[in-house]
Amino acid sequence: MEKRYSRESRCYKTSRVFPPDVNNHNTLFGGKLMAYIDDIASIAATKHCRRPVVTASTDSVDFLHPIRPSDSVSLESFVTWTGRTSVEVFVKVIKEDLLSGERTVAATSFLTFVALDENRKPIPVPDVIPESEEELKLFETAPGRAEMRKRRRDESKRFAGFLSVNQPWD
Repeated sequence: MEKRYSRESRCYKTSRVFPPDVNNHNTLFGGKLMAYIDDIASIAATKHCRRPVVTASTDSVDFLHPIRPSDSVSLESFVTWTGRTSVEVFVKVIKEDLLSGERTVAATSFLTFVALDENRKPIPVPDVIPESEEELKLFETAPGRAEMRKRRRDESKRFAGFLSVNQPWD
């Protein structure tokens, strides 16, 4: 199977923060940012695989700095690592104060996507080739994140076995 460079999956999105996008703290609503993150990450995963993909997990979303209505929010995503049928995508969120020009990393996120064939079954994905210092660092640290994902997923499956599916009125 062919390999693809991380840069081939790289995507960018920039948006303004408008009053309807903020919460009661007058900062960007976390759910809105999470939707942006899943959207751009799915594009990067699809560009890498050139197949339909499905979100397998949102491994983390770390909110580092609040994003205010005076800011723009820019997201950058790219594939950092691949398994057999899955890809790990990194999303970097940068806020920019539109008046001062000051830019800050406001959030980071890792998501995992699985590539699907025409029968919606997992299909092998191309390996990724990192080049930049940032890509190489994320690639080198990916096996540890993959192991944590596996442990968390196993624990989630065990935990789900204890959960009720009954309605409160049943």
